Amino acid sequence: MSVASSRVELYPVQARQLSVRTAHRLTPRMIRIVLTGAELSGFRTDNHDDHVKLFFPDENTGQLWLPQPDAEGHWNFRDPNLTFRDYTVRHYAPERAELTIDFVAHDHGPAGRWALHATPGDRIGVLGPRGTRHLDRTADYYLIVADETGLPAAARLLEELPAHSTALAFLEVAAPSEEQTITTAATTHITWLSRDGAPAGSSSLLHQALRTTPLPPGTGIAWCAGEALTLKPLRRILKEQGFVRGHNAEIDGYWRRGANNRDHHLAAEAA
Repeated sequence: MSVASSRVELYPVQARQLSVRTAHRLTPRMIRIVLTGAELSGFRTDNHDDHVKLFFPDENTGQLWLPQPDAEGHWNFRDPNLTFRDYTVRHYAPERAELTIDFVAHDHGPAGRWALHATPGDRIGVLGPRGTRHLDRTADYYLIVADETGLPAAARLLEELPAHSTALAFLEVAAPSEEQTITTAATTHITWLSRDGAPAGSSSLLHQALRTTPLPPGTGIAWCAGEALTLKPLRRILKEQGFVRGHNAEIDGYWRRGANNRDHHLAAEAA
């Protein structure tokens, strides 16, 4: 297999306070929230996997704490007053000053609870993105593997692919009602994989699909995101298929089943 590659570009990092413009359900378990505010000026996002840290108001007091850089420009996220999670940017429209984030709807964490009850005018903090990874847009095909936490980034990638490319996508969701309409100019083959009631992070649907599906010929780029332990078998399969992590394959553990995901994001920052 010919090898494609990607490159990293860093951005200046800024903390912003924004507010909710709109909030609605895309599917029974996915909430789309559009944020706005004057502080969006200068915001930048170039690629599907660009992520921001979202800082949520204290659930008891409503006070919103944002991180502050030290004299050397380093950000400290270990302040116990900070309540934050990482989310990918679904869409950014600078002409309308709108930043769109999709949330999986649940009530077992501060981010999910905030999204469930978000109404216009609610405040939120946004930090980043701190950089982006530019994929090789000349690749012959793109292999996209994600659970619902990676679905917003996967959908953005599919939408932004050039018309001459081919995409092979495996997208795991809780139920068929969670499937979304994704419009793309690329030649796209999307396989929706439903857990049909199984808990998130407990299935082998993604690596079974990847193991049994022939890949197209030519130069490929692989992008995978979801529950960290579920992704482990994918690393072995991709290696067998000629993909090299950090070169022509990105495998991102967005969350870890049974873990405090604030700690998971702190560990990812330290890695």
